[in-house]
Amino acid sequence: MQKFTLLLLSLVLLAPLGIDLYLPTLPDIAVGLSTPVAIVQTTIPIFLLVMGLGQIIAGPLVDNFGRKPIAMIGLLLYICGSALAACALNWPMFLLARVVQGCAVCCTAVVAFSGVRDRLAGDEAAQAYGFLNGALNIVPALAPMLGGFLAEAFGWRAPFWFLVCYALFISLLIGLLLPETRPANTRKVKGLPLRQYGAILREPRFLAFAFANAGALGMVLTYVSLAPHVLMTEGRLSALQFSIAFGANGFWIMLVSVLVNKMIRKVGRPLCLAIGTLAMLLGAALLFAGEMLFPAHLQTHWALYMLPVAISVAGLAFTVGPATSYALEPYQQQAGVASALAGFIQMAGGSSASLLMMALPLAEKDALALMMLAGAALTFLAWRCSKKMRGSLTAL
Repeated sequence: MQKFTLLLLSLVLLAPLGIDLYLPTLPDIAVGLSTPVAIVQTTIPIFLLVMGLGQIIAGPLVDNFGRKPIAMIGLLLYICGSALAACALNWPMFLLARVVQGCAVCCTAVVAFSGVRDRLAGDEAAQAYGFLNGALNIVPALAPMLGGFLAEAFGWRAPFWFLVCYALFISLLIGLLLPETRPANTRKVKGLPLRQYGAILREPRFLAFAFANAGALGMVLTYVSLAPHVLMTEGRLSALQFSIAFGANGFWIMLVSVLVNKMIRKVGRPLCLAIGTLAMLLGAALLFAGEMLFPAHLQTHWALYMLPVAISVAGLAFTVGPATSYALEPYQQQAGVASALAGFIQMAGGSSASLLMMALPLAEKDALALMMLAGAALTFLAWRCSKKMRGSLTAL
């Protein structure tokens, strides 16, 4: 089971690698493509928006044709998108490359989360989702630094060539080692399963947990998108200092996720959701307090941004595992469709909320604090829903 989980992790890593590896190179990409850096930054939420929308299509394909074939198609698309980004000569070409990468990771993400649902349920599934979430944070811990080193040595295109090599290696592993886990009784569908999607969307419990994940992702995505400007432009951190600060936060989330995995069986999933709510509330309060209590010359200090962020992203660690397991638990025979719909709400909802916050006429810290409050509200609703449940959900 450990080997199986690690194989799924290798697929899930494609998404954060596609975001975090090139973060330190955003200014260089803007110069290389003669495009404002603010425009280049939008490729982060656009990437996740495409990923979310694409899962609506990938989910039925995973249930109809199996987990492994769709994983291989996703890896092929990822290789093509990464190579296109590395060879981009202008902004439209780079944007197209990011869209292709987003289409790729929607396939691999659905395969990964369907695979967990195929093999595990209840608290075990929550722990697996929590492990995937915790291990994912090694990427923001190390990827920006690796991307910075690659770009410094070989130029801003080098991180994308690294992604090509990684996807080729993972394709070999998946092709040789990943078993097909689709249950024999999986319901196959023709075209888009609108009726199945509609039935799942009419379940208030599913919506509560899926939107809790969307709020948590939106909070993290807003932080990631704004961090280069807040820390490097305003805070005057170097690319290396930015990578260290960003990476330390990734390690912090990983440690909290390990703690959450140990807590789930002892204290239960509802309490974890409650802690997630409080953490995001506290992060927002500290951001607002920092702006009101400290003088202007200290407002650009990295700690006034990163310490509230560290507390709030701990809320993500407490939220994602329990919320995902609760959302998918009833759908053993529709794991692909349910995973796709949950992923769509999480990715499209989170990225849309992040784009909205960044579009509002607010200071960067105020936009992030507002997104933290929204994430806390949605996680609170999920906690209220979890309190009404007893034991495991039964298959619908």
